[in-house]
Amino acid sequence: MLPTVHLKPEKCKSLRRLHPWVFSGAIARVKGNPGAGDTVSLHSAEGDWLGYAAWSPQSQIRARVWSFQQSETIDPGFFSRRIAAAKALRDGLALNTDAWRLVAAEADELPGVTIDKYGQWLVCQLLSTGAEAWREAIVAALREHFPDCNIYERSDVDVRQKEGLPPTTGVLFSYDNATPPATLWIEENGLQLGIDIVNGHKTGYYLDQRDSRLAITRYSNGRRVLNAFSYTGGFGLFAAHAGASEVVNLDVSAPALAQATANHERNDLPAATLKNLQQDVFQALRDFHHSGERFDTIVLDPPKFVDSKANLISACRGYKDINRMACKLLNPGGTLLTFSCSGLLSGELFQKVVADAALDAKRPMHIIERLFQGPDHPVRTNFPESLYLKGLVLRG
Repeated sequence: MLPTVHLKPEKCKSLRRLHPWVFSGAIARVKGNPGAGDTVSLHSAEGDWLGYAAWSPQSQIRARVWSFQQSETIDPGFFSRRIAAAKALRDGLALNTDAWRLVAAEADELPGVTIDKYGQWLVCQLLSTGAEAWREAIVAALREHFPDCNIYERSDVDVRQKEGLPPTTGVLFSYDNATPPATLWIEENGLQLGIDIVNGHKTGYYLDQRDSRLAITRYSNGRRVLNAFSYTGGFGLFAAHAGASEVVNLDVSAPALAQATANHERNDLPAATLKNLQQDVFQALRDFHHSGERFDTIVLDPPKFVDSKANLISACRGYKDINRMACKLLNPGGTLLTFSCSGLLSGELFQKVVADAALDAKRPMHIIERLFQGPDHPVRTNFPESLYLKGLVLRG
């Protein structure tokens, strides 16, 4: 018999609405002695069954729901079915790429499991105790549904510490003892990009920005483009391919900028259109302003500024600062593409921050387009947190 977790009377509403998280403060009592990653049965204060979940004794999110179907059994077959369903969802999408997100954690009803596909390599992040406990079943399911693929793990994310788990990386399965290449080339909307799945950001690349990288082609022809927080230059690559007169990639990482140059060369784009600048973005934007530099199109795609609700206010100051400076650097009629990948920052608050930044810069702007994560990063209706990437295209 599974251990049972009984919730406080006023804490059952979200579970009845099929939201998959149970916080520590919602729990009244636990019957049994579940270990980290064990499956528990969730019950209301009145004893009604609510779901099966993975137990996480060190996390504030004490239980993450695997299933709201009482007839379901959490076993290896469960993970095979979930991964098959995730694959079927992506198979119906016209992504025009060989690199896409296969499993998006709670959005695919697999909390703590993120899996990206880069050509013949699957890259996994197992970020919760439940995901860790079922790693062998997850790998087996991937081998079943993707028999031609190698599998690599990138569970080196800080959130594992909150689960009481150490970081871990390495090959989980490969043919002929294959190891990931130093640069794995993928194709996206007709262009090739080099990916480092061992040392790169996230699982190697920002697949969620695919649609936005294509969107910049509408604002690039004949224009001088600043790509701030450029990483390996994806936005700049698409801007150059669309006919930008100059692309300036701005990032603090020398290896990332070196890959941006390699991407440029791989796609036979004119070397004269590309300039890489290794510098802190906050300082560089000020230096541009003081030296009189101006741009026709600016991309701001910063890393996540908000790690918890406690630093939301300070993060908003950071977003406002970079957007204020970007507005000052735009030529008249210029275009700003600005993003936030912080899930704790709502779209409404992000728009307000950008509006305040434009006001301070004395540059009234119009929102002409809104951008979101790609469809392979789906938003589940009962889990609004799965909508995390917000983008605004402004002209002024």
